[in-house]
Amino acid sequence: MNPNATFIRPAKFCLSGFSDVPHVKYFYVFLCFVYIMTVLGNGLLLSVIYLVKTLHTPKYMIVFNLALTDLCGSTALIPKLLDTFLFDNRYIVYEACLSYMFFVWLFTFVQSWTLVIMAYDRFIAICFPLRYYNIVTKPAIAVMLLFTWFFLSILIACVVGLLDRLSFCGSVVIQSFFCDHGPVYRLACNDNSLNYMMAVLVFFVIFCIPPVLIALTYICITIALSRIASKQEQVRALKTCTSHLFLVALFFLPLLGTNLAVPISYNHPNSRIINSTLTHTIPALLNPIIYSLKTEEVLKSIKKLYTNNGISSITLSKKVTSLSQLQ
Repeated sequence: MNPNATFIRPAKFCLSGFSDVPHVKYFYVFLCFVYIMTVLGNGLLLSVIYLVKTLHTPKYMIVFNLALTDLCGSTALIPKLLDTFLFDNRYIVYEACLSYMFFVWLFTFVQSWTLVIMAYDRFIAICFPLRYYNIVTKPAIAVMLLFTWFFLSILIACVVGLLDRLSFCGSVVIQSFFCDHGPVYRLACNDNSLNYMMAVLVFFVIFCIPPVLIALTYICITIALSRIASKQEQVRALKTCTSHLFLVALFFLPLLGTNLAVPISYNHPNSRIINSTLTHTIPALLNPIIYSLKTEEVLKSIKKLYTNNGISSITLSKKVTSLSQLQ
């Protein structure tokens, strides 16, 4: 018998979303508000870093990359989610579903490893302060960021591409709020063991290795700080790490909790969807506030831009007035 005779690729998938939740539209309105604030916060941060030349440093190259992934990740997820459930467009074309999955997870993966590069920056700054500007250079950070994008793009392309070998002869209802990898490959009625192995690999590469590397850098930082005699110097150095540690906790703890809970315990689909939705959206909203927009360096840059724009407007109005008087 020809094995291709039983191969079935659905024209469309259906996203289930929440089931029997009253007033669920308020949750989607909340997500709409989250998206607007995410765009404003990250857009402001990207603009400030781009326009202020004093922020064109290796550290802010990393911050720029994080803000960009936050903005792109939220844009890849939330508008489509709102269109799906607020306007009840639950069916999604097969190819569009795979593209949706690729972009949502790509930006999540890049965000994960950007936090590792941030930890590396803090590690060099505290453990090797005299060599910091020789080690953490613009070319070095650019290579690290470009390699991250390149490697993770290939990895997620392999993960998504392997779904194309599956046959979906049963249900086409995805028990999630977007085209998530796990709920999709579990719908297959042929052998999906390779997809499971890829899911495990991705889990370790994205959600296990980065926190371990970050933990190791902070162990080294703690040892280095313990050798500093002055308590004031220790506190000052720790303050530069606090914001980063908040970002790490905000990103990894919910993701690890959500993904580890799936195989070891039963979670109602509604609670899993809420956890996953907030895990994918809230960090992107809070990252610029926690790490950048409250720092003195960025606040001074914003004030500088505002002052310069104000002076330019006054100068322009004076020139216009002078020209009108001459006429």
